[in-house]
Parts: sequence; C-alpha cells; structure tokens
Amino acid sequence: MQDLKRMYKNLEKDIFPQKLTLRLGDQELVYAKRTWVIDNQEKGLRYGENPGQSAALYACIAGALQPGGVDLRCQAAGLVSSLTEAQMLQAGKHPGKTNLTDVDNGVNILQYLTAKPAAVILKHNNPCGAAWSDAGLADAVAKAFWGDRIAAFGGAVVVNRPLDKAAAEFLAAQYFEVVAAPAFEPGAVEVLKSRKNLRILELPGLAELDRLAGQPVLDIKCLSDGGIIVQTSFLNRIRSVDDFLPATAEKDGVTILARKPSRQEADDLLFAWAVEAGVSSNSVLFAKDGATVAIGAGEQDRVGCVQLAVFKAYTKYADVLAFREQGCSFYELKAKARAEASFQEILDDIQARAQAAKGGLTGSAMVSDGFFPFRDGVDAALEHGVAAIAQPGGSMRDFEVIQAVNEAKPQAAMVFTGQRSFKH
Repeated sequence: MQDLKRMYKNLEKDIFPQKLTLRLGDQELVYAKRTWVIDNQEKGLRYGENPGQSAALYACIAGALQPGGVDLRCQAAGLVSSLTEAQMLQAGKHPGKTNLTDVDNGVNILQYLTAKPAAVILKHNNPCGAAWSDAGLADAVAKAFWGDRIAAFGGAVVVNRPLDKAAAEFLAAQYFEVVAAPAFEPGAVEVLKSRKNLRILELPGLAELDRLAGQPVLDIKCLSDGGIIVQTSFLNRIRSVDDFLPATAEKDGVTILARKPSRQEADDLLFAWAVEAGVSSNSVLFAKDGATVAIGAGEQDRVGCVQLAVFKAYTKYADVLAFREQGCSFYELKAKARAEASFQEILDDIQARAQAAKGGLTGSAMVSDGFFPFRDGVDAALEHGVAAIAQPGGSMRDFEVIQAVNEAKPQAAMVFTGQRSFKH
C-alpha cells in the first residue's frame, strides 16, 4: 500500500472531457472544464471527495434554462466555478472538490446575510461557525471562529466583505485550508501568505450576493443506479423579521398563540435561519448576538439534533475557557487531569462555569429545519435557557409544541417560517 501521507499529495488523473452539454427539452447549457496553470503546469481539481476519485470543475459558459417558466441561475460570474489563476492569489496545494464545495456552501449561506459584514467557517460541507456584525468583518470572523474553535481547524473561511488586515492577522494565527473573500485590503494577502499551504481565493461575486438570493439553480442528485433527480434549489423566504409567521394552532376549539420575539431575538432568528440553509438535515442550531453558539447537523431525529447541539454548546464553551486560560484544548486538559490532581481542580472549575452558563445557551435563539413532531425537542432546548424558537410549523402537535414555550419560565417566544429547509 502507498504511503498514506503521500496519498493526499497526489493528483488524481482527470478523465473528463473539456466540454459538457446539458439539454433539458429544447433548452441547453454548455459547460467548459476549469483548469489553472499553477507552477507552470496545467492543473484541474486535485481529486474528488477522496484521493482515488477523479473529478473536474465545469463552468457554465452559454445557454439558459426556464423549465416551467422558472428562470434558473446558470451563469453567475465571480464565484466558484469561474475562479481564474489571477483570483487564486495563493494556490497552496491547489483545491480539491471538497475545498470548493465548502466555499460554495459558504456562498449559499452568505447570499442571505448581505446586510452586514459576515463570515462563515465550513468543514465537511457544513458550517461549524458563522457570524455577522455591525462592528465589522474582523469581529464577525472572530465570533465565527470562537463559536466552534475545534471544528474550525482545517476549515474553509468565506466572507462577504473585503478582508482587512486585522481579520487576516486573526486567520493567519489559526490553521485553515481556504480563505475566500470578494477582495483583500492592503497588507491582508501578505499576512495570509505566511501560511504557505493556504489557498487564498478572490471571488468578486461574494460582494454581490444580494442579486442571487431570489433565483434558484438547477440542483442535480445522481443515484447509485446511474439515474438522476433534478430539483430547483432551496429559496429562503425569510428575508426580514417581518417574514416570520405567528406561531398559532387550534385544538378542540381552543386557539393558542406563542409570544412574539423581541427585536434582538427576531434578529438572531433571522440570522440563524439563513445559516440553517447550509446545514445538513435533520438539524437545529443555536445563535446569540449574531453568532452561532452550536450546530447540530445530520441527525435522524429532531430531539437528537437538539441534544447533540446542546452537548456541543457545553463542550465548546468549556473548550474556549480551557484554551484561553490554560493554552490547551478541553480534551487536552482532561488528559492532564487524569495524570495530575492540580489539573483536575482546574478542569472541575471550568466544567462548573460551563454548567453555570448553560454552555452560553441562556437567552439564545434556536431554529429547526423541520417542524417538531413532538414537544420533546422544544422542552430539551428550553431546559438550557433558549429564549426564542423558529420552526416551519405544520405538525399535528403544533398545539403541544406552542404550549411548551408558553409554559416555560420565563416564557419563550416562537414563530413559524412557513417553509422547511432540508438539505440532503
């Protein structure tokens, strides 16, 4: 067997043609394969999802699709598929499939967060931290990172404003594989280049994402038997806090209504629902003050999503304390505590503070990509101080779910989105 470390440095042979044509009825799209000249050598994608999988990136260069009169987004310049050598400010080991799909999911999320400077850190095609901030991009980048410092290791950072030197200095102090921005302010690129293997991508379209948010793309899923499923991509209908619907339900002639969120709660729900569009279902996520607190992704049951996200919130809260105060991760501190009693005292203190703060969940907002079929998931969140919840609504037990927030002490808020945002 080949050296396993060398496996990730190899380039997979590209078996795909230069052009690809997609025809739906009498409408046609023409794609050209994207390659780059790096180190005086023409290179395409490094490999697919794993070494050993050949892969190619194609950009749509001609055509349009309007199936059933729906105008699909086909050629959006300045984003992932139109990446040029000039925009690859540093190639690092040059991108593979997962690097670019992570960046693309950042685009998917940031198209709904154009009102403020925002940052998303992604890993394995899921956001591990996201934030937006009136204080500027550097603040958003830092908040996204501290939301899940552990998961951010080796991730892709995507932002929607020109990256300034302060943000670059923060990012260069961590380990990331990709940083993508619409532009870079003076000095920022030089700072980032201190990380030799970092892929630095300039994608001008990240500054113009508001023009994309209302137009779907053709989403194609390939099946194991060679068949395909096509769909129009998800469109977020919650574009302002006024788009949320009152959470109300009726049972046995009795109508029940949930408390309306405060302005801050509504803003956090708006932010969280935008990030939720990029999270693998089933999922829930917690947010507070314009930043994610914890994300539970890809679980099979709704209450399991909540329990996972709660566990992550407590663990990540303790990890930040350990890292800032002891210079090590929470898990490293636990290992030290097994060997030395003095570290056990430090660990106990950090865990006690994380418990007292309820993992940072007190006063947070929670969103769920699907409705709650039972009130157990809501109860599990309220137990940890969640103040407001947004969910699609439409469950047979909406009455009981609303009862849960109304019975909470203090009473929590709930709104409906009127849509679910599953992402498989």
